[in-house]
Amino acid sequence: MLEAKAYRDAMSEIASPVHLIATDGVAGLAGMTVTALASVSDHPATLLVCVNIHSPSTRRFIENGVFSVNSLGCDDLPLADIFAGRTDEHFEQKFKHGVWRKGKTGAPLLESALANFDCRLVDVKDVSTHHVLFGAVEAVSRRDEGASLLYHRRGYTRSVEKTKP
Repeated sequence: MLEAKAYRDAMSEIASPVHLIATDGVAGLAGMTVTALASVSDHPATLLVCVNIHSPSTRRFIENGVFSVNSLGCDDLPLADIFAGRTDEHFEQKFKHGVWRKGKTGAPLLESALANFDCRLVDVKDVSTHHVLFGAVEAVSRRDEGASLLYHRRGYTRSVEKTKP
């Protein structure tokens, strides 16, 4: 069996966009930083995100049944650390940082994000240590400017910013 450390070390060589996922509803406000996200389909628009089963926020995402995906630009690096749990702020306290608005589903949307995906939870699959959350995308918005924040080799970096013709 492959050792977990060898797998994590190899995965650290893959640059991944950094996102904040956020939820609000009957279970309460919660958010976390994620890199494990993928498009599933564009018809109907569906994405998936992987969250650790043991994270204290995970239950809130499932019980609320809605979530947003907020793709971070380089200027939002401090938010990535806050929502990754690298500070003493938890749950609602994290949302004192950044400018937030409610989306169509009621999920919080980050104003400074390069793109926002407002999702309704349609399925959850358990795979090993993670829940895979499937979201039907009900609305999107985007800025069309700025470089993406990436996570590579266990640190943050930036994508190359698109030049305008």
